[in-house]
Amino acid sequence: MRKPLIYLVFIFAITAWSCDNNDNNNCDGIDCFTPPSPFYFELVDKTSGENLFTTGVLNADDIKVINLDDQSNIDFDFIDENDANIIRIHTIGWENQIANYSIESSTEHLFTLFVDAEVINENCCAYTRYNEIEIDGLDFELNEHSGVYQILVE
Repeated sequence: MRKPLIYLVFIFAITAWSCDNNDNNNCDGIDCFTPPSPFYFELVDKTSGENLFTTGVLNADDIKVINLDDQSNIDFDFIDENDANIIRIHTIGWENQIANYSIESSTEHLFTLFVDAEVINENCCAYTRYNEIEIDGLDFELNEHSGVYQILVE
């Protein structure tokens, strides 16, 4: 009867010693980062649904993204491949931040983008959670499949 008890104690001891109680905090050698999702905007005529860059109503060279908190210019890309003509803002969510941006054409304000972004570290991985996203100034529709916000301009 004593041998089975010794074996059970031995197995329990081996199991307990092999477990690291700090497994959740030991992320050595684990690279796990998901970059934040960029924001894509297509500006379309509210009535016809036509892209305003494609029709020539707007010019990509006139677009500016302005940080309303300090009036600085924000980097963005204009994607014109295959006549997509979409604005991509890729600078939001790399850190905890509140983004309050004005999207403008020349000197005309088109719409305001407000984003509350939070970087989450969980299970050795980091990712961005958007706690709040607001688009003000124009109506819009989000294409859930493509992730593109269609901004409806009158």
